[in-house]
Amino acid sequence: MSPTAANAEGQRRAERLGVAAGTLVQSLNEDDDIAQDLLDAVITASGTELVPEDSDDVIDVVLLWWREDDGDLANALIDARRQLSEEGVIWLLTPKAGREGHVEPSDVLDAVPTAGLVQTSTVSVAAEWAGMRLAAPKSQRVRHR
Repeated sequence: MSPTAANAEGQRRAERLGVAAGTLVQSLNEDDDIAQDLLDAVITASGTELVPEDSDDVIDVVLLWWREDDGDLANALIDARRQLSEEGVIWLLTPKAGREGHVEPSDVLDAVPTAGLVQTSTVSVAAEWAGMRLAAPKSQRVRHR
């Protein structure tokens, strides 16, 4: 793939995930070469920078890469939610069905309410990865004036 085509594909992926210039993004648990390549493409194409995990910044988008054997999903979602801005979202990224490490939708649906989140959409972000957009229910969001 040419650099121009790769950047265009990275831009499409960034738009699907709501990552644009000025968006504060944090990525958790991306210890997979394919996940790292996807992350690099999204960050490069959007022109934003990753916020380190140990930062005190309030994050707009958390990319949580998760495989079925990564541990307790509910606790990971709770930790990720603590980093979010009021309108922030978590994209739970998991290998697509049929791929090694795929997380069953029922496991996600069991974990999401524990973290006080709801699933708002699902997208395909790459040939190998699917994303589930998670956010706090609007009734739980507090507006600051």
